[in-house]
Amino acid sequence: MFPKPKPLLVPNTYAYESEPMVKATGFREYDARWLFGKEINLMGIQALGMGLGALIAELGQKQEIVTGHDFRGYSASIKYALMTGLMAAGCKVHDIGLAVTPMAYFAQFDLDVPCVAMVTASHNDNGWTGVKMGASKPLTFGPDEMTRLKEIVLNAEFKNKAGGSYQFHENYPARYIADLTNRPKLKRKLKVVVACGNGTAGAFAPQVMEAIGCEVIPLDTELDHTFPKYNPNPEDMEMLHAIRDAVLEHKADVGLGFDGDGDRCGVVDNTGEEIFADKVGVMLARDMSAVHKDATFVVDVKSTGLFVTDPVLQKQNAKTTYWKTGHSYMKRRTNELNALAGFEKSGHFFFNAPVGRGYDDGLVSAITICEMMDRAPGKTMADLKEALPKTWSSPTMSPHCADETKYGVVAAVVKHFEDAQKKGDKVAGQSIRDLVTVNGVRVTCEDGSWGLVRASSNKPELVVVVESPVSEARMHDMFEAMNVVLRTHPEVGAYNQTI
Repeated sequence: MFPKPKPLLVPNTYAYESEPMVKATGFREYDARWLFGKEINLMGIQALGMGLGALIAELGQKQEIVTGHDFRGYSASIKYALMTGLMAAGCKVHDIGLAVTPMAYFAQFDLDVPCVAMVTASHNDNGWTGVKMGASKPLTFGPDEMTRLKEIVLNAEFKNKAGGSYQFHENYPARYIADLTNRPKLKRKLKVVVACGNGTAGAFAPQVMEAIGCEVIPLDTELDHTFPKYNPNPEDMEMLHAIRDAVLEHKADVGLGFDGDGDRCGVVDNTGEEIFADKVGVMLARDMSAVHKDATFVVDVKSTGLFVTDPVLQKQNAKTTYWKTGHSYMKRRTNELNALAGFEKSGHFFFNAPVGRGYDDGLVSAITICEMMDRAPGKTMADLKEALPKTWSSPTMSPHCADETKYGVVAAVVKHFEDAQKKGDKVAGQSIRDLVTVNGVRVTCEDGSWGLVRASSNKPELVVVVESPVSEARMHDMFEAMNVVLRTHPEVGAYNQTI
């Protein structure tokens, strides 16, 4: 028998070394994240492995799994604890060693293994750990699987049995890199800043970009799990400013920034300006739909309305579906619709064949961006960005709202706008052209201005985003229209930032 996990144990005690600790809040909608030592201990990780092995069997999948770990001081020990649990559950474990997350996804295809458990805290601060999991390539777990995994682990519903085994795949990164670089070299000589924030991608990204024909300017590519300068997160202003400075200093064509586990890529143009990931998605959609006729794309509800209104995409007969925010949701929907690509505003991009295999890989995104530039030899990255129709967009604004009440508030806001549409009421002075309610509510007016309200999937807050293709004033009008409705709910608190 293995003990039932406790929600809290005190470090440096007999109990802490003899019982599993697993805090329930670590099980998120589509992956798991804990503060190592404070919210989970090594026996807790072992329990997670046993629970994952039991769930894989329950799902009717072969108990065979790929595992790897990111570059943090404690990730290897966490992976070994996870593997002991998986093997106790009867799984055959394929260990690929130090890896970026997409390398583990690639290994599922390359080794013909159905399941994956990648030990990573992605771009979270040091102290965090986590696991990204899946049991049906190229998909990762969603809320149903995570809820069941939580039940199994916290109730110690383990089904341990003999038969588990272990195989280490020596020098596995060479196979991943060979797969990425087995393509024609770029015709255009691109000077590229490759920024990794001292995270895991630094071991692989520079040589991949060199192999496709880029001149690489490495920036913080040395592995250092103390992250001495800033967290490897291409949405973080510190990282973006460092990329900007390097691009301007070296007169580079583009700056590419990779997050801690290498599944996202941020973009800075040749003038040092950041291009938000949804706008990068529009640029890639333009390029790809010119090559692949009648292309379908999936984008998350926080993304720009240009995916629908852009005249170039309309002319090329590209179709776009808006879907739920979250890398697992987006990956699944892109797969279900067999879309050419899925673009999430956070920078998770999912490319199906012929570009990719459906999972998010920051290096595949980087290669695709370079290939787009290769097909536009007379244009800079800034030129491609400036060719997009102008829009005025807000940052993500997050008013506080308790976890216990946020979904109820959002449901009420959805009903308010559904009723308004039925009655023909105006929003920000205009009729409602379209409502998308797959993830909160996205209200689009006649002139294409839109506002979004949804619940954050991992924090006690709401998410509000507004955009207008008309003017900055119309963007503010949309914010006021959304905020007036939110202020009828006393449970909604102050914003972290507003326009």
